[in-house]
Amino acid sequence: MTNSEAIAASPRQRRLRWILAAAAFAVVAAPGAADARMARAPGAYDGVWNVVFATTRGTCSSGYSVPFTVRGNRVTSAGGGRVSGSVSRVGGVAVHVSVGASHASGGGRLAGNFGAGSWRGVISGDYCSGTWQATRT
Repeated sequence: MTNSEAIAASPRQRRLRWILAAAAFAVVAAPGAADARMARAPGAYDGVWNVVFATTRGTCSSGYSVPFTVRGNRVTSAGGGRVSGSVSRVGGVAVHVSVGASHASGGGRLAGNFGAGSWRGVISGDYCSGTWQATRT
């Protein structure tokens, strides 16, 4: 290839490189765009969720089951105690629960009719933490 042929091919090569770079970017960016399209609609997690708590650290009792209500992006109590929290469009959940002097916070993820995460708090004066699992009823 002569110098004049290389110079003449240069704009074509630059255009081809740009197209290849744009295609590579589209492949990398597409999964994020797909995730945004697949995000659940508001209310996708609505219903009563039965949440079972397990203590993994501390002397708090384990196995308590508490019903929570999800409506839109808000989490509230479906039974005793004060519950406040939120659920994101992709199922991320953050909740704060208080009953008398006991209080705990937790986070995790809901997917379909199930969820799981972790919690920590002060229950009857003892610092404890653990995991939770939820099932939509």
